[in-house]
This record gives sequence, structure tokens and C-alpha cells, in this order.
Amino acid sequence: MHSTAAASLAGLWDEVAGTQPDPDTWVVLATAVAALAVVVPAGVWRLSRNAITIAHEGGHGLVALFTGRTLTGIRLHSDTSGLTVSRGKPTGLGMILTAAAGYTAPPLLGLGGAALLGAGRITLLLWLATALLVVMLVMIRNAYGALTVVLTGGTFLLVSWLAGPQVQAAFAYAVVWFLLLGGVRPAFELQTKRRRGGAGDSDADQLSRLTQVPPAMWLFLFHAVSLCSLMGGGRWLLHV
Repeated sequence: MHSTAAASLAGLWDEVAGTQPDPDTWVVLATAVAALAVVVPAGVWRLSRNAITIAHEGGHGLVALFTGRTLTGIRLHSDTSGLTVSRGKPTGLGMILTAAAGYTAPPLLGLGGAALLGAGRITLLLWLATALLVVMLVMIRNAYGALTVVLTGGTFLLVSWLAGPQVQAAFAYAVVWFLLLGGVRPAFELQTKRRRGGAGDSDADQLSRLTQVPPAMWLFLFHAVSLCSLMGGGRWLLHV
């Protein structure tokens, strides 16, 4: 019985960690167009931006844990804003990295996803994404946030378990394109708000207070990370 269970676990691991064939080029291009269609139009973006907020706040939370801070909770709001609260030293490298992780998390997650897809690890990508969403759900502290994460995680779980290889590949590529393309827009939105005198307590302003570096320099960092991730990730996805 133990050998049967071990064989089943080994087979499951081989399936998750193994490689899958790349989709046709037209699928890769079609998923890129689909991602653009939910990022560029303002009306659709107001809804799809919730997924970017999950990655944004998840980035804050993950880096807070990695730097030794105590993660108190995460809230996601219907206006696509969010709040991640952690306890620890109010200054220093850990706080700086935690504050910088929000705007950089979606494009960097997209870049990591593109690396996995470029290596043919489609199933592994879907399972890792599901696991991260489950971990994040534990830290959610409001109903809307919990609903958003459950729906997103449930979608990944259904595709991972029930969909065929071609559907899984198309879904995975669409998600990664969305993170890469959707990770570019928030920094430009923040720049526009600050130009109009808003967003005075943004991540860039918090980082400026922590480091004495002007907010514009942190905005430049956000732009650089998102645009470089898009270029690098796009090359992997397109196998250039």
C-alpha cells in the first residue's frame, strides 16, 4: 500500500514538474491580444485590475515575510485599491523592500511565469499560482478580498484539474501576458495621479520618506522593472 501511494505521489510530481509541449505560435499571439483587450480599455481595466491588485498586495506580503516582518493581514477593495499591514521596524532595508515590492510584483511574477513557460513548465506554473493564492487567502482580512482571491484561485484550480493540455497552455499564456502587460499600466496611473496632486501616500512617497530619494526616482524604478519585464518576458513567450 505504501509503495502504491509512493508511486502515485511520484507520478503526480512527474506530471507537475515535467514539461509540456509549447502551444502553436498563433495561440501565443492570440493570448497576447486577449491580454491587451483586458488591459487597455478603461472600462474592462476597472474590473481586470483586481487581479493586478492581488499580485501587488501579495508582493508586499511575501517580501514582508521574507524580510522577517510579521504580516498582520491583507485587504482588497472593490475600487481595486488594497492594503497590506505588517509589523516590525518602521525603517530599514526590510521596510524599504516591502514598500518597493507592490508595483514591481506583477511584472516580476509575469517574468517568472514567462521563464517557466519558456521552459515548457505549464502545469508547474498553474500549480504554483494556485498555491500562492491559497497562502494569500489565509491572510485576507475582508470579505471582498476573500471573494476575489477564492474566485481567482478557483479558476486556476479548475483549469489545472479539468482542462485539457491545450486549454491549460492557452490559459497559462494569457495569465502571464496579462501580468506583463497589466504590470506596466499602474505605474503610469500613479504618475498621472501624482502630477494632478493626488496619491500623496503612495508607495513611491512612502519610499521617498524612508530613503530620502525623490518619489520620481522610485517611479522610474517601477517603470524600468515593468517595461524590462515585459520585453524580457515577451521574448521568452515568443521564443525569440
